[in-house]
Amino acid sequence: MTLSDISTGIGVSETFIADLGLCQSPARSTMSDGNKKRNWQVFERLYYRLLRHYEGVLRKQDQSGIIREIKKGRIKIIDSTTISLCMSLFDWAKFRTAKGGIKIHTCWDDTIMLPEMVNITEAKVHDRYGLNQLIFARDTIIVEDKAYYDFDLMASRIKAENVFVTRIKTNAIYESIRELDLPDDKDQDILKDEIIRLSSSQARKKGLAQQELRLVHVYKEDENKVIQIITNQLHWQARTIADLYKKRWDIELFFKAIKQNLQIKTFVGTSENAVKSQIYVALICYMLLQLIKRTIAKSTKAFSNFVEKIRICLPFYLSLGYVCNQISEGAKRIRVVKQAELIPKTDLFS
Repeated sequence: MTLSDISTGIGVSETFIADLGLCQSPARSTMSDGNKKRNWQVFERLYYRLLRHYEGVLRKQDQSGIIREIKKGRIKIIDSTTISLCMSLFDWAKFRTAKGGIKIHTCWDDTIMLPEMVNITEAKVHDRYGLNQLIFARDTIIVEDKAYYDFDLMASRIKAENVFVTRIKTNAIYESIRELDLPDDKDQDILKDEIIRLSSSQARKKGLAQQELRLVHVYKEDENKVIQIITNQLHWQARTIADLYKKRWDIELFFKAIKQNLQIKTFVGTSENAVKSQIYVALICYMLLQLIKRTIAKSTKAFSNFVEKIRICLPFYLSLGYVCNQISEGAKRIRVVKQAELIPKTDLFS
């Protein structure tokens, strides 16, 4: 949505303008001038303030799949997504020789199903160094991909009593200590569950060689491959470990949703400030849409359909309850009004 769209949309209803506390709808040029002077950190702070304000409501409306064995655990999912940019227009976002790009590093809180931390960097920044905080409170469960497979990070998390669930690198050197039993009548996708020790010289140097770890081998039918999940949790069922890693799909769906529905693949401005501002505005929009979807909408619809409905109805001064629950897809037949209904009752007996 462009600034012209916003100006036009707000200007549709004088009542709406008055209820916003404005004397007139904002002009496109006025908003453009304001954006040039406004630092992107304004929107960053607003996002985190809204997150803290609505956290309790969002937690109560949590719709995520609960893993029974750890239903009270606090799960963080860490990942990043890359957005390609034209080097000639976004020369500050250097990536490769002839290509620009940015990364949105994200820590996803599974309890509220929203990003808890976001950091926007040049695309060349490695995932391992994209977030300042990768160690959390005791008993926090951290799920991530093998980009975060790092011996220093493992050692720090073990010390902090965090549980990490990640992919082991294909060239990792380890020794198998013992193999754990698997159920015969279920979980056929789990091929092997074993206790291991990392045995490389680097692992010994970081003090991990004597640390017992768990390696769960899971067959992914959709990709026809086996993935190896490493964790420092030795007691949960192998199914729980596999399901935890599968939760990474939630953050992937989030990245897909904001790219497809909230315009962060094409940017109105080309400066670093403009790009970061637009991304944080999109994050604020995503949070508010989720709040509406979880607390007002009575039926579950695809996020893309829900966003489109809200976008279409924005120029109309309608209640959110009406938009979410009364407006539906499909053709609408008007009610035929009989001539008698048009005559005022006082005239019927005159």
